[in-house]
Amino acid sequence: MTDPGIAEFKTRIARIHKAHANGHGFEAEGTLGRSFYTRSHPRYRRRRRLQVPVLRPLLIAVCVGTLMKAGLLYQLGSVAYGERVADLMAGQAVDRLGGWVMQADPVTVAVARQIALFARLDG
Repeated sequence: MTDPGIAEFKTRIARIHKAHANGHGFEAEGTLGRSFYTRSHPRYRRRRRLQVPVLRPLLIAVCVGTLMKAGLLYQLGSVAYGERVADLMAGQAVDRLGGWVMQADPVTVAVARQIALFARLDG
């Protein structure tokens, strides 16, 4: 005796094997499975971050520049640093631009104070 449901079972198994061969998976409704990463439906699409390739390097350059300015401000002292910036401001166009960039802003002064505190703690 042959079970009449066996033909239906074999077709379901064949459909499952075909779907697996195509890269599909079977997952519970509402879970994050393979289809979450492959479907183009907006419900299943991941939110993309705004990717600006210039923003991160620019931020790193500003932080490194501020640390360098703070190190110079700590090493030279505020009077000598101010004199050197004033000398730059009295120069040509490129020198004036450098003097404007090297001016001691509040963030640079605060970082220089922190460097001085750490230097006192160190020895």
